Amino acid sequence: VHGETGVGKERIARLLHDEAAWRDGPFVAVNCGAIPEGLFEAHFFGHAKGAFTGAIGAHKGYFEQAQGGTLFLDEIGDLPLYQQVKLLRVLEQNTVTRLGATAEVPVDFRLVAATNKDLRVLVGQGEFRADLYYRLAVIELRIPNLEQRGPHEKAAIFRALLLNQGVKDEPPSWLLERVARTRFEGNVRELSNVAERVAIVRRQFQ
Repeated sequence: VHGETGVGKERIARLLHDEAAWRDGPFVAVNCGAIPEGLFEAHFFGHAKGAFTGAIGAHKGYFEQAQGGTLFLDEIGDLPLYQQVKLLRVLEQNTVTRLGATAEVPVDFRLVAATNKDLRVLVGQGEFRADLYYRLAVIELRIPNLEQRGPHEKAAIFRALLLNQGVKDEPPSWLLERVARTRFEGNVRELSNVAERVAIVRRQFQ
């Protein structure tokens, strides 16, 4: 899933999960840019009891947590090369081995990845593995930003966000026109904040 920051890539991933045959399985969302250095294996593969100091019990990693469901990897372009190799191996073998263990554990999950970067450019620069890119890019979705959607759709999204905030009345025309003319650099995330502020103010004066 390609798109600028704030366009709703995780919402798209969640929708893909909810509409799929494995909707009853878990949805595990991971921000690849937030994985602490040196803890990739512990987070993704899990660990056995006693695998390291403080490992007082066995722990399932993200791969196992997503069993029978969807693993959503946000900002996949931020994953370092040495971690990309390990992710590719799991996708090809469908097994994981926890830290401190020897037994392989079979895993079956659907992977959805998202990025605000052009992975093909990163591949050309040697910053993203070509084999992993082609393994991921079976189906690619490009999510337009709010400006690309146009004023009419921007206003429609704003109405839906207000409804989610409990505002059931039609917003005034001047507000919709203001929203339609405004450029939201944060895209849907920023527009959602505006809708929340409008809802809060409206509740204060009811």
